[in-house]
Amino acid sequence: MCVAAELLGVAAYYVDTGALFYTHRKSYPELLATPQDRLVVGEALHPYFGPTHRPGTPFDIPASLSEDAAPVRLATNNFGFVSAHDYPVAKAGDDQVILGIFGGSVGVWFCQLGAPRLVERLRANPYFKEREIVPLCFAHEGYKQPQQALVLAYFLSIGQRFDLVVNIDGFNDVALSSLNNAAGMDISMPSVQHLDPLIGLVNRSALTPDKLESLASIFRDRKTLGDLTGRIADNRSAAVNLVLDRYYLYVNARYSRELGRFTNLPANPPENALIQSTAPTRPREGPAVFEDIAELWTGASLLMDDLVEARGGRVLPLPSAEPVLHDAALRRRGGQGRHQYRLALQNQHRTRLSGAHRRCAEIARRRSRVFRRNGRVRSRRCPGLFR
Repeated sequence: MCVAAELLGVAAYYVDTGALFYTHRKSYPELLATPQDRLVVGEALHPYFGPTHRPGTPFDIPASLSEDAAPVRLATNNFGFVSAHDYPVAKAGDDQVILGIFGGSVGVWFCQLGAPRLVERLRANPYFKEREIVPLCFAHEGYKQPQQALVLAYFLSIGQRFDLVVNIDGFNDVALSSLNNAAGMDISMPSVQHLDPLIGLVNRSALTPDKLESLASIFRDRKTLGDLTGRIADNRSAAVNLVLDRYYLYVNARYSRELGRFTNLPANPPENALIQSTAPTRPREGPAVFEDIAELWTGASLLMDDLVEARGGRVLPLPSAEPVLHDAALRRRGGQGRHQYRLALQNQHRTRLSGAHRRCAEIARRRSRVFRRNGRVRSRRCPGLFR
């Protein structure tokens, strides 16, 4: 009886693999990812900042954009920002200058491609000539005010010092805030284009009773399959292998079916979502949308100035290249984007009595400062809304 069972096992193994059981070991494909595994993506939600990157997410600079011959491979730090430094960064001495760069996607790329040139230009100033300038990136794709202000306030609260701050904002604050309003989300919330997919991902993964039962079955079968793989590898009997192999195939098929069933189970309704975005705090239509956007944008930017300067730092004006960047971005978004952006600018400058205009003028006044060797500053010009 035992010999017959062994011969049957040898024959079945040969039919399956074309090899002799005693001289060959069958390999099994990698198991399909569980719902938990599928949530491992490069994006994440930070409790204070909103959308962010997971630490260690690769960030590559193409060779065409780099001064090096080969692409530059970078990664995100402990807070998900593209930087070689984990934050907070302690200041090494009085001769070191900490330069914080804030903004959206333009800010992210400026950190990598523009910051070295900015550091070079600063060192041409006698005040910075003998100082070590350390640029730190706090920008993220899609960020808009008040996200930059929140990021700045958070890092100041945990002890990060800034001697200089560059805040590249303006376009996202107008274009993305107007999309928020159209989608039924308050203009102060993070960009609906970046936040909604992550909320949906978390909501789909939230467990209803049916999903909880299904997930328990999935992980139970996954553990069984792992145990079977080990037993099959250690087994030396063809007859026993036949039983274990057929049972493995049965459990694997059940595991795959349950994964499909889990995916098709209904998600939590929106009102039960774990992450809730704030609806518009008041109805906004027509020009009122962009008046409020301009008020929010300029107010948050002015708050950043106050936070930095209250701690002895300075906000550094950039060369006025932003109009070119905005024009290129607006061309990609089409006529509607150009109309929204221009309308917001018109709302900013429509009357000298508007609070938004006064705040914009104050930002322009502060941003137009330049450093002297003795650290004192003077006002040169008012560059208007762009900085």
